[in-house]
Amino acid sequence: MAQETRKQRSVDVLPQDGGWGWMIVAGCFMVTVCTRAVTRCVSIFFVEFQMHFGHDYSGTAWIHSLVDSTTMLCAPLGSFIGNRYSCRVAVILGGLLSSTGLVLSSFATSLEYLYLSLGVLTGIGFALSYTPAIAMVGAYFSERKALAYGIAMSGSGIGTFVLAPVVQLLIDYYSWRGALLILGGFASNLCVCGALLRPITYKEDEVRPLPMDSECGYDVKAPLAGPTEEPLQAKTDSELCSSSSSSSSSFSCFQSLHEYRFLLMPDFLVLAGSFLFLASGCSLPFVYLVPYALDVGVSHHQAAFLMSILGVVDIFGNISFGWLTDRRWLKRHRNLCYLFAVGMEGLCCLFIPLLRSFALLIPFSVLYGYFDGAYVALIPVVTSDVVGTPYLSSALGVVYFLHAIPYLLSPPIGGWLVDTTGNYTATFFLSGFSLISSSLLLATVAVIRRCHRRHREIHGAQPPTGDPCRESKQADFYVTKNKDLMTTNTSANS
Repeated sequence: MAQETRKQRSVDVLPQDGGWGWMIVAGCFMVTVCTRAVTRCVSIFFVEFQMHFGHDYSGTAWIHSLVDSTTMLCAPLGSFIGNRYSCRVAVILGGLLSSTGLVLSSFATSLEYLYLSLGVLTGIGFALSYTPAIAMVGAYFSERKALAYGIAMSGSGIGTFVLAPVVQLLIDYYSWRGALLILGGFASNLCVCGALLRPITYKEDEVRPLPMDSECGYDVKAPLAGPTEEPLQAKTDSELCSSSSSSSSSFSCFQSLHEYRFLLMPDFLVLAGSFLFLASGCSLPFVYLVPYALDVGVSHHQAAFLMSILGVVDIFGNISFGWLTDRRWLKRHRNLCYLFAVGMEGLCCLFIPLLRSFALLIPFSVLYGYFDGAYVALIPVVTSDVVGTPYLSSALGVVYFLHAIPYLLSPPIGGWLVDTTGNYTATFFLSGFSLISSSLLLATVAVIRRCHRRHREIHGAQPPTGDPCRESKQADFYVTKNKDLMTTNTSANS
């Protein structure tokens, strides 16, 4: 009887754009503070590491690039652990690893030591926490998904605004070693965030329709959930491989491949190419803004304050773009909003070599921070629009994996350009042109599709809708919601 009571308590109705979903948003918010904001603040240690270990710009830049690239490179690992066990387990494990890496970094005796402790170990911990937390937000929200992601992703901006001056003060009072030790304790809060990520569960024998998007004429097919306490994610590999028969083993392999069938979608391939250009340029300003400010005569505290400004404006970009793209008149044009934000961010980088004072660098921090927050909030939303909610966790793992190599190589390349040219102009031009190329790729494909649609209209063929929720090529991913769903609900009610 007690076991039955415990079983009934664990069974929950799927939240619809609210309820415990807002606690998931709060947990994801703190995860982005503890991961992305801390990663951005690593650039504040740049000059300290360079002076202490006596290395050039390129060698010191490897620390930041390793943290970023390892976080993205191991994103599929975070998705795998989240799907196999739970997002809660993945985030808590990531909190333990990242906290350990930061504490060990405070005892560093060489730059190579920091490559492993701060770059690799901390990066792996961030990867295990970041991707599963983001995927959980998409599982709990449908109609207000962009707004929920805007609030959740604003943690990176708020965290940067708060942590940047705090980290500089910690360095002044306790040296860089003491600052890293305190950051290690701060990162352990990821374990608390993980505890908030309660898996979605269903009533026994309940057929669960996926939350519907009123702007789309189709709903994504969701894997059928089993009875009690089975999370939203598709059946795990351990469950699939538990059967001893060879046919079950083959079915397990098929199911594993099925989770990544979105890789064959043309829309996702174009989006992936755009992400490669994006990742090549977006990390450079976060690495070199503070060193550039110091180089043009800005004080240490003013340079750190530039990062704070960038971070706080990032918040408005997250939330305002999230709210705007949830409006009915913009919901169908999220891709256009995304490429506009990325393109404007690239233009900001092209002008920064002309800004050689603290007063002139403030507008750059404001504009760059706003558009950075805008596109960051839209990455999971645009990805979800393309692949569907059931594939979101695996797709985000691939998306952030694509960021890994550019994140690894672009800061050292930027440092090499500084060492070679003696200034930061080429570095910021590299950043700007990469971001603009990312935007132009999506814009070019959109123009080609529009021309193709007009050509089909002239010849009397039925034009494609241009809406990823309605494309006939993605029919395998979607089922009609109107007539079929009404029939299902009528039969269920009878």
